[in-house]
Amino acid sequence: MKRIILLLLAAACCLDAATAADHLSLERKKRRKRDKNKVEQPLPAPAAEEPAAAPDTLAAAAEPVNDITLNMTAAQADSLVAAWHEYRQSVRYTDFFNQYILADTVIIEGTDSVATARRDTLYEQRLRDLVSPIPLAYNYLVRNTINTYVERYPDMTGRILGLARYYFPMVEDALLAAGLPIELRALPIIESALQATAVSRAGAVGLWQFMPSTGKSYGLEINSLVDERRDPVRATAAACLFLKELYQIFGDWTLAIAAYNCGPGNVSKAIARSGGKSFWQIYDYLPRETRGYVPAFIGATYAFNYHRQHGIEPTEPPIPLAVDTIRVNRITHFEQIASTIDVPMETLRLLNPQYRLDIVPASTKPYTLVLPQRSIAQYIEHESEIMAKDSLYLKEYINPVNLDKKRQERTTTIYRVKRGDTLGAIARRHRVTVKQLMRWNGLKNDRIRIGQRLRIEK
Repeated sequence: MKRIILLLLAAACCLDAATAADHLSLERKKRRKRDKNKVEQPLPAPAAEEPAAAPDTLAAAAEPVNDITLNMTAAQADSLVAAWHEYRQSVRYTDFFNQYILADTVIIEGTDSVATARRDTLYEQRLRDLVSPIPLAYNYLVRNTINTYVERYPDMTGRILGLARYYFPMVEDALLAAGLPIELRALPIIESALQATAVSRAGAVGLWQFMPSTGKSYGLEINSLVDERRDPVRATAAACLFLKELYQIFGDWTLAIAAYNCGPGNVSKAIARSGGKSFWQIYDYLPRETRGYVPAFIGATYAFNYHRQHGIEPTEPPIPLAVDTIRVNRITHFEQIASTIDVPMETLRLLNPQYRLDIVPASTKPYTLVLPQRSIAQYIEHESEIMAKDSLYLKEYINPVNLDKKRQERTTTIYRVKRGDTLGAIARRHRVTVKQLMRWNGLKNDRIRIGQRLRIEK
């Protein structure tokens, strides 16, 4: 009974409060209405000895000072935002290592057994200090991959670290949004060395090295004009979905990482044959390439976190760190932009690697275009001029019918290298460039061998 009375009293109090609030709101409305209906009294005329201020002077005095932009132009504001963003990126990057990575300065030299044992102890302790939800085991296989990154190829590691300043923030944001371990950011290091246009011998493409069938199954657009496996944002989102599903299947991150490389079917067969429940227990039953995949992941994780302990510093990234996106609603060639505003073709390609022919094919739907932050206002100011150049650079693509036909086409030729062939001769014969041949086939230089198979896409 007491409880019922208390509930009724509480309800009454709430009702009184609501009524009072309504009454107060009504009074405020009436007061505003009375104030609005008041007729303002004219100000007394100024004394004769004091001349009245000019209207322009009064307007200038009444105008508030814009403390935010300080009367900057849109382009100047963009430059300021870009400088701020680049500064924050730099601070964020260095603060991570300063605050969360132990700054030990242990240097172990020599190659004898004693030095190797000390190095093993140090590496194992450093990996343990990372405290990751992904088991970072240490053994001679992991040691070899660590040495590859920090001793054999420090220049390559420096380049990867430079690219990480651009790619890792977006990768980390996607991983955190998906509820995945942030340490998975090391996967694109071993997949593509953070090269958005990397192509494997098997035809896998992009930062995350998706095969066409896998990419399409996760909603990536792949045709002769657009390959979203090269889009770092879209491909990272697809990789997060894939990794989350693999973890749901196996319940172990080392197995999920192995399955990312060789497929869940091969991991399941290795589990069935070995009876094991972790990567190291099924190691001998996995494909040869996959056996080195998890050690490589651990080695890349170590190299990223402890590069400073090995005297390795990031190189300057070849890509702007401060960027923004523009929505494009018309078919646009990169040359239309590069010939109008101060953005080089190579920068447009680096920021938008998914557009294979330098064309944004926005005929039936809008697409995004990534630009340096400093160039956004310039693009908006000259957008009509940029779009007016479509007939100059897009003669065969302006008709949406031609564009849709080209979008659906995807022809790949496999060419077997013969005696006397050079990459330049093959490129001229097939009316492509040497750079395209190198990009399609993941070549680091123009050396080829007799019998080698080369992918040629048209």
